[in-house]
Amino acid sequence: MNRQIRRVAFVVLCAFVALLAAPFYWQVVAADRLTNDPRNARTLIKEYSIQRGKMVVSGEPVAESVATNDKLEYKRVYPQGPRYGMVTGFYSLVFGRTLAEERFNSFLLGQAPEQFAQNLSDLLTANDTPGGTLTLTLDPAAQEAAERELGRSKGAVAAIDFRTGNVVAITTFPRYDPNDLSGHDPEKIRTAWKQLNEDPDAPLLNRAAGGLYPPGSTFKVVTAAAALESGVTPDSQLDNRAAYVPPQTTRPIRNFGGGSCRSPNGDKITLSQALTVSCNTAFAELGVRLGDDKLVNEAEKFGLNAGLEYQLPAAVSLIPRELDPPATAQSAIGQRDVRVSPLQMASIAATIANDGKRMAPHVVSQVVANDGKVVKTFRPDSLGQVIPGSVATDLQQMMISVVESGTARGGAIEGLQVGGKTGTAQNAPGKAPHAWFICFTSRGDKAIAVAVVIENGGNAGDEATGGRVAAPVARAVIQAYLGSGQ
Repeated sequence: MNRQIRRVAFVVLCAFVALLAAPFYWQVVAADRLTNDPRNARTLIKEYSIQRGKMVVSGEPVAESVATNDKLEYKRVYPQGPRYGMVTGFYSLVFGRTLAEERFNSFLLGQAPEQFAQNLSDLLTANDTPGGTLTLTLDPAAQEAAERELGRSKGAVAAIDFRTGNVVAITTFPRYDPNDLSGHDPEKIRTAWKQLNEDPDAPLLNRAAGGLYPPGSTFKVVTAAAALESGVTPDSQLDNRAAYVPPQTTRPIRNFGGGSCRSPNGDKITLSQALTVSCNTAFAELGVRLGDDKLVNEAEKFGLNAGLEYQLPAAVSLIPRELDPPATAQSAIGQRDVRVSPLQMASIAATIANDGKRMAPHVVSQVVANDGKVVKTFRPDSLGQVIPGSVATDLQQMMISVVESGTARGGAIEGLQVGGKTGTAQNAPGKAPHAWFICFTSRGDKAIAVAVVIENGGNAGDEATGGRVAAPVARAVIQAYLGSGQ
């Protein structure tokens, strides 16, 4: 009898514990997750009762909240439509938040720890103060030029102030209008979302930070950096072959045009000359000579395989860590399985221009309260000296030669010393190559590094080269940012 009573008591106790466990889990363990879930109707209504902070570019709002007459008191609007959508992201009743709207949500709502004093003051005075304003680093002239010059060519542009890491322009095509996803009509939002996701051109993809492409010959600056750090000099002689067959394969690597590279030394070419004319065979053989370890380590010093230290989501640029000789040869010229984002390539160009010091790219410089007081400042963040200053100086001079007398003459700007590197990247059988250009220059207190990729050569198709198609886009962005003449 006592045993049966104990069994019943045990069952009742288990049921009681289970009864208590469920509310404990939902009210304590999962409370934060449920509160922050954008599908939570109570949270949505509460959030939409707050005048969310603005995002501004040169003082002009590119995202702001306006009062409404419905149950949700404020509506998020983007006054310049799609122009800044790849930074602002969207704030959607149905699909939540993305990009800056997500990463800086607490500041925009006025709920970050740095805003505690303001919140306390508002509580005591019964004021209803808007959230903090994000000041973006983007330059409106450079952004407009990037958008205009990219036009309707599928691709991306990323431009960084190489001294500070400020992102001054970032755009892609195709792009989307965040206003289509930020209204208060769920049916219209879902319809827009369905159209965007079913579009084969993927307008929601942030190609500048989230797209991954073979870099082609732009990657030769990394191979050159590895060589210079290994004791090769800009004047070191390399073999100038019409075709190079790496060990362990019978498939040759050839130069653009099929012959040997232009060189005053015939069957020899210096490292500097090889970069100037973008000599595939010389760089492929150089890569094998250096070995896969040195090539991969150099790429990782510039940020591959580790993720970009960016304030917003970004794809991880990649190079395989173990390469056989044929893969090493192809990787040394930016082919095979090397994949990079335009923002990553802009960062590489910026690091070289900044004497080997790598700066983390960022798009938000500060958060400002409604009374004008700065709540939070995001200062330039150095990621360290990734290559020696002497190596960076050699690379700078070699890249200047590329623009002045090599494959990148389309990127030259009168009155400025521009360093650059072109790329024409094979990407899929039967498809035209991607056209690339990376570059840097400065004037006074303004400095800029730019990366441009045009998918499948844009309108030029198989006839596209980085110098012909991508370099003019970068040139226009530089001219807009520095204010130089056409």
